[in-house]
Amino acid sequence: MVTVSIEKVWKIYGRIPAVKDLNIECANGSFLSILGPSGCGKSSTMRMIAGLEHISAGEIRFDGRRINDLAPKDRDVAMVFENYALYPHKSVYENMANPLKLRGQAEVRIRERVLAAAKLLEIAELLDRRPQELSGGQKQRVAIGRAIVREPKLFLFDEPIAHLDAKLRAHMRGEIRHLQRTLGTTVIYVTHDQLEAMSMADRIAVMHEGVLQQLATPREVYNKPVNAWVAGFVGEPAMNFLDCTLEETGGQVRFVHPTFRIAVTPEQARLLEASNRAQGIRLGVRPDALTISLAKSKEESMTGRIFVNELLGGDMIVDVDLGPERVRVKTSTDFAGNEGDVCYITANRDKWHAFSKETGRTIF
Repeated sequence: MVTVSIEKVWKIYGRIPAVKDLNIECANGSFLSILGPSGCGKSSTMRMIAGLEHISAGEIRFDGRRINDLAPKDRDVAMVFENYALYPHKSVYENMANPLKLRGQAEVRIRERVLAAAKLLEIAELLDRRPQELSGGQKQRVAIGRAIVREPKLFLFDEPIAHLDAKLRAHMRGEIRHLQRTLGTTVIYVTHDQLEAMSMADRIAVMHEGVLQQLATPREVYNKPVNAWVAGFVGEPAMNFLDCTLEETGGQVRFVHPTFRIAVTPEQARLLEASNRAQGIRLGVRPDALTISLAKSKEESMTGRIFVNELLGGDMIVDVDLGPERVRVKTSTDFAGNEGDVCYITANRDKWHAFSKETGRTIF
């Protein structure tokens, strides 16, 4: 196990910065996910940690020791890639044993560690097979097993389950998380899939265009995003955004939109007052913080027209046109509205957010 410290790290390709002034701390024995879209710098960060990419500026430390110039083989790091990189002519046992053979380990010790890893991953019955005789999930277990037998201080996972089908991905998420808790090894996991990061990690580093946006627990990233970009990227279905103005009448501050006028709470009014209102306001509210009805509520509500209903198993997503904008509402399958019907939406005011329209920063 190891504590990984990334301090003011830059990665520049030619004149193009891929990672900009990155600062991340991954505690000993923790599970950190680096999350972001393609091209955000997450894989470059992973490769710098592994020693596969030169660090343009800054420092990376393992337990306080600077490792910028340390060769990959001397970092005691094991990587698991999206493509399994298994030797097709070797058996599962031979693939898993290969790293130990290269280190000159005794055969008795190699067999002991391979069998222990195979038992942990529930692939002991596959040790005599070749990779072409395995399913995608089994191949991924073999790749993970090959990393486990090395007993490294740090596991690096680079989108290891991105290509698997949805059911197998869900299964492997649980397997990898359970494995990390069992071994107690530090894990850094790179992914573009926010569901993977949210369900597996202790903390998430959200990146965009080479810049760290937020480093926090999954709950904090979801409930308290630092800006509109993070709020829109994390969460499925995605957060709804509505451009609003503010109005103060009768001692109450309201969000004003072509389809609604809704008062904010006193605390929210205070935070809005402290912000620069001239920048404009974007109201953000998640689909599960909205309630939809065909009958007008006594509460202040948004008036819209149903565009389409999407049945998702035990839930229904209703797309609603609110004037020039469209929002999505998560509701039960009992909802009886049809396309074209007028509907009324109420928001949970304790769960909505306000962002600066100009900077994107969170107001509340």
